[in-house]
Amino acid sequence: MKKLLYVVGSPRESASESSSIANAFIKQYKETNPHAVIDELNLWEEKITPFDGNRAAAKMTFLGYGVLEGKLRTVWDEVVEITNRFTSADDYLITVPMWNGGIPWALKQYIDTVSQPELTFGFGPEGYFPLLKNKKACVVYTSGVYSPALPKSFGLDFQMSYVDWWLGIIGVTTVHNVTLLSNILTQSSLEQDRNLAIEKAVAIAKEHFSA
Repeated sequence: MKKLLYVVGSPRESASESSSIANAFIKQYKETNPHAVIDELNLWEEKITPFDGNRAAAKMTFLGYGVLEGKLRTVWDEVVEITNRFTSADDYLITVPMWNGGIPWALKQYIDTVSQPELTFGFGPEGYFPLLKNKKACVVYTSGVYSPALPKSFGLDFQMSYVDWWLGIIGVTTVHNVTLLSNILTQSSLEQDRNLAIEKAVAIAKEHFSA
């Protein structure tokens, strides 16, 4: 049975622009895939284990530093459980509001938790290589000020560039992006821009995420 993991990156609930776009995607996804499982992971409501010193030490055992046993084994098992929920999905929907040019800390913490050697990527003489295969993602990017059309004084993009890089390094190579950028400075066209973003999200779900 097909599974979509919806990673909620915004804490603003119904006030979130990214969530409204994601909801339109999910509605169409359900119509296109009536038997699919929708697994919603709200990073602001569910407890994601912080990637602390013990977990970092457990990770380093895969690179030859220390032994994965005792407390390190226990905390690593927690990381594996969280990561398995991620890797068990066929498709991903991720909402990514821009915070200070980058991504929300809760999303970064989640990425750091599920990006693990022998689980989502490998490492060898040639460098890093992805372990996930046949995965697809739709990523919704929003910002309150930043736009690529504006000068650098309005911010830089460490949002889309980072998430695209991360998805690629773990093996999610089919990625469809939906953007709603610089909505505070373009209030006159916000409704139109929002509608266009929703239409694009619906089209992506219908055309690229069919059963």
